[in-house]
Amino acid sequence: LGRRLRSVLQPGNQVQVTWRARIESQLGTYTVEGLGAHSLAVAREPGRLLALTAALALVSSALPEREPHGPVHDGLAALIDVLDRCDDTAQSGPLWGTGLARWELGLLRDLGFGLDLSACAATGVTQDLTHISPKSGRAVSRAAAQPYLDRLLVLPRFLTLAGSNADGMPDIRDGLTLSAFFIDRYILAPHNRQMPLARLRLAEYVAAAAGRDIL
Repeated sequence: LGRRLRSVLQPGNQVQVTWRARIESQLGTYTVEGLGAHSLAVAREPGRLLALTAALALVSSALPEREPHGPVHDGLAALIDVLDRCDDTAQSGPLWGTGLARWELGLLRDLGFGLDLSACAATGVTQDLTHISPKSGRAVSRAAAQPYLDRLLVLPRFLTLAGSNADGMPDIRDGLTLSAFFIDRYILAPHNRQMPLARLRLAEYVAAAAGRDIL
């Protein structure tokens, strides 16, 4: 890469890349310009670094080649900005965790597998939605979920209320467990792909943090 670009081409940094070639079938050349250096700030805290590498790994594993996905790109840029602005303490977990869980649900939606969080699948009510059906991807209210709790996925409140944040790492664990379940079912498994190792490591980190109740 050369010394000039070594610090620019790091995970999390934003760059503008221009490709030039005489004809489309040629290999061509790239010119790279750095737009935003986020990698150093993110690398200072393990949770944020794991969240960044997990998101980048999902982009590589889940998106079809040569297909434009503007909402996924814009959402990832917003997520990286959140990661950059968090502080270096465990208290930042709900902030970047909220952003990552919402971005993963956005990834599902952009690929045609969005979840229906608008109303209870069983009763039609729009309040107190606490679970998701793993079969339909639709929300279930607290009352309707009671007989089937062992079969349903937890739906944390921050995923149903725009602008709200997670209450703690247990909320983040539930949100990321939910998104990972459907990413694996609808996006990875049909193409015989495994959940990226970076995403598995993040899940382990969040589960451990939730169990310690560090917030």
